[in-house]
Amino acid sequence: MWRDESVTWQVAHRPLGGIWELLGQVDAVHGLYYLLMHTVFLVWDGGGPGAGGPGGLWALRLPSVAATALAAAGVAAIAHRLAGERAALWSGAAYAVLPPVQTYAQEGRSYALVAAAVVWATYLMLRERWVAYAVVLLLGCWLHEFAVLALLAHAVTARRSRGWRWSAAAVVALLLPLAVVSARQAEQQLGWLGRPSWRDWAACAVVAAAALLLARGPVVPRELVRVALPLALIPPGLLMAVSLVHPWYVDRYVLYALAGLALLAGTRLAAARGWWPWLLVGALLVPFGWWSLWLRTPESRKDDVLAVAAAVRERARPGDSVLFMPSRRREWLLSSPELYATLRDPALDRTPAASHSLQGTELPTAEIWTRLVDTPRVVALQDPADQPLDPYPREAVKRQTLASHFDLCSVDEVRGARIAVYARPGHCTDSP
Repeated sequence: MWRDESVTWQVAHRPLGGIWELLGQVDAVHGLYYLLMHTVFLVWDGGGPGAGGPGGLWALRLPSVAATALAAAGVAAIAHRLAGERAALWSGAAYAVLPPVQTYAQEGRSYALVAAAVVWATYLMLRERWVAYAVVLLLGCWLHEFAVLALLAHAVTARRSRGWRWSAAAVVALLLPLAVVSARQAEQQLGWLGRPSWRDWAACAVVAAAALLLARGPVVPRELVRVALPLALIPPGLLMAVSLVHPWYVDRYVLYALAGLALLAGTRLAAARGWWPWLLVGALLVPFGWWSLWLRTPESRKDDVLAVAAAVRERARPGDSVLFMPSRRREWLLSSPELYATLRDPALDRTPAASHSLQGTELPTAEIWTRLVDTPRVVALQDPADQPLDPYPREAVKRQTLASHFDLCSVDEVRGARIAVYARPGHCTDSP
C-alpha cells in the first residue's frame, strides 16, 4: 500500500460525519469515492482493525479491479456496436493489457471507477439513452471532476444531437456544486503539481501519434474513429495545455482516454491479415509482460506504508516518540492505527479527525521543541536522502532539535522512507 491508498483507507474508516467535515476543508473532489469505500469497508469487515488486518488490501482494491473489468467490457461493447464481434474481443483485451490501466486496476483510488463510468457513458451516447448517459457520466464526474473533459470528446461525436446537448447541460449544472467547493480547495489539492515534464509530453505524443496512425485507412470504420479519436486526444491534450498556465496534469486524471486508443488498436487488429501484425503484437507483449510483473511489486510505488509500519514496530520501544519529517508523512502510520496509538507524537496538536484534515495539525515550534527535549528516544520517519528538505519553521525546529540534543543511533532505508532512531546522548546502546 502506498501513501495515496493509505489516504483512502484512513478517510474511508472515519464516521460519515467526519468524512463530511473533511470534505468541507480538502479532497472534495474524491468525496463520492470516499463514501463508496466507507460502505465497502463496512460491508467487508465492519471497518477492520487496520490496513494489514482482515480484508484490508482486498477491500481497498477490489472496487478498482471490478471497475477495470467493467471498463474493458464497455470498450468491447462499443467496438461490437461499431465494428463487430471480432473487434469487440480485441478492443476489450487491448484495454485490459495496457500498463497504465493495470496500474490503476490494482490501486485503491478512484481512477479505474472514473474510467468505467466514462466508457459506459460513451456506449450509452451511441445508444442515445440520454437520461442514462447523463446519470452515468455525472457519476464519473462526481468520482473525479476531470471526467467532465470527456464531454468535450463526446461533443465532437454527437455535436448534432439535441439529446446530447440537453444531457451535457444537465451534467454541467449538477457538477457545479462540486466545482465551486473544489475550486476553493484547488491550491491545497493541486499545489504540489508542477508543469508537465518532458516525459509527460513524450508520453502524450506517443499516444496521440499511435491513435492517429491507427485511425488511418479504410479498415477502421469511420463511426468508430469519430468516437475513439476524440476520446484518446482531447481530454489529455486539453489538460496538458491548461497545465502550461495552471499545473493540473497527471496522467491518471485522464486514464479513461486510453479507451479510445484501445478501440482503435483492437479494431485494427481484428482487421489484420498476414503474419506481421501478430509479430508486432508478440514484440509488444514482451515489454508489456515485464511491465505488468513489475507493477505488482512494491518497487512500482513511491513508498510502502505497511512496510514502514512494520519497520517502526520492530524498532520502537514503550515510551518512544515518533516524529514525522515532514508532517505529511504522518500518513505512513495512519493506516496502522493499532501501532500509531502506542507511540507518542510530540509534534501533533490536533488529530486528522479532530482537525478535519488528512494528516492533522501540528503545534507551534516552541512547543514542539519543548516536547522533543523531554523525550528520551525518538523514531523519526523521513523522506529519502535525495528529497529536498521542507523549509517551514516547524520542520526546521525538528531537524535542529534532533541534531543538537540527540545522538543518531541508526538509519534504515525502507521502501520510499528512512527510519532514523535518535536517543539522548550516550543512551543509544541502552537495552529495551
